[in-house]
Amino acid sequence: MKHVIALDVGGTGMKAALLAQDGSVLFEARRRTGREHGTEAVVTAILDFAADLADEGRSRFGAAPLAAGVAVPGTIDEKHGIAVFSANLGWRDLPLRKLLSERLAGPDGGAMPVALGHDVRTGGLAEGRLGAGRGVGHFLFIALGTGIAGAIGIDGRIEGGAHGYGGEIGHVVVRPGGPQCGCGARGCLETLASASAVSRAWAEAVGDPDADAASCAVAVDAGDPRAVAVWHNAVEALADGIVLAQSLLDPSRIIVGGGLAEAGDTLFTPLRAAVTERLTFQMPPEVVPAMLKDTAASLGAGLLAWDLLSMEVTA
Repeated sequence: MKHVIALDVGGTGMKAALLAQDGSVLFEARRRTGREHGTEAVVTAILDFAADLADEGRSRFGAAPLAAGVAVPGTIDEKHGIAVFSANLGWRDLPLRKLLSERLAGPDGGAMPVALGHDVRTGGLAEGRLGAGRGVGHFLFIALGTGIAGAIGIDGRIEGGAHGYGGEIGHVVVRPGGPQCGCGARGCLETLASASAVSRAWAEAVGDPDADAASCAVAVDAGDPRAVAVWHNAVEALADGIVLAQSLLDPSRIIVGGGLAEAGDTLFTPLRAAVTERLTFQMPPEVVPAMLKDTAASLGAGLLAWDLLSMEVTA
């Protein structure tokens, strides 16, 4: 069975799979990154996990994986295979593709081809080909997590832009002069509508530092007016960001994933209404939940690996 390694490196854990060419998962595994032990330990954990996955492929299918795809957070130079910066994992200018190629042997005994991608963009790729964007020519994938990031989907591929930063909807300013963002600007969407932003606002509203976005959603369903106000502000900001993106990109579908999307109708019902209220000349997009949950980036990494092999064949 021909297969590739699909590996998603997160801030605290890693999700991986052996992926067939049709996108079917042949094997799954998870591990911790071990970031509490420092950057070098994280890199070692990634390399060891990938090597163990390669061994698993040999054991199960009698042959090494054909390639590996790895999704990582932060700033990525996909062309040169460099993980430029990650605040969570502590690395700068890490030549991750080179390190993995040197550690992993392909079926011919030579260095294994490795594709490196941004975690949200690879998640968007998977949603586009295997999930909620399948068969949709133009979509925008939005991940609502600790921050907010996005991916622009066009005909089964992800448009990264001229410098690889396409889709960064979290840093669209929706409240000029608003809260300070880590990027240096004020009023960015992720300072108002991310899961962490909702958690902060809800914790302040109830005076409980342990209150989070999930408990806010529960309180919204229970009719707590403090929760309703916090949730309303986040939904309004998110709708403003979506309508801005709709004006620029004209996607037919907005796919919303990440932790905040786990609130289901508590999020999607008011969000759809808020988007509709704001539209003027724009064609209304479908606003739908992501399908692949926390496996999207791993699956997308595997698709990157298969795409890399296809490019090598046609080159």
